[in-house]
Amino acid sequence: MILSTRGRYGLKMMLELALNYGKGAMPLKDIARKQSLSDTYLEQLISPLRKSGLVNSTRGAQGGYELAKQPSEIKVGDIIRVLEGSLAPAQCVLEEEPECSKADYCATRLLYEKITESINKVIDSISLKDMVDDYYMLNNTNNKRRSENE
Repeated sequence: MILSTRGRYGLKMMLELALNYGKGAMPLKDIARKQSLSDTYLEQLISPLRKSGLVNSTRGAQGGYELAKQPSEIKVGDIIRVLEGSLAPAQCVLEEEPECSKADYCATRLLYEKITESINKVIDSISLKDMVDDYYMLNNTNNKRRSENE
């Protein structure tokens, strides 16, 4: 499984919103600058995130975007599914696909189902708060290393 640019940039954008949670709305250009992303591309991603209820928008001079829920309430899986759709490794295990006539004796389908379950378990166990915590832990570690090397 490889996430597309859409999924990767969307996660970075949502992480930035989580890092600024409670500080008011953020313009897309600020999110793009802080995450080194294209603001034009982020414009394409924000709409489905807003429509899915993960992000709120505010118009006006102080306008921008902010998380619609606390970072602990938004799972990585919620974001990825909005932007990427299903992460199933094969068509035959998609929920909306008709039942395969060979499903009862197809060993590869069982494998694909296990892969799908594993992916979903991981992405649904990680919240934006977890990512924020990881961000601060990594930055504190890297800052300590830099000061030790100086």
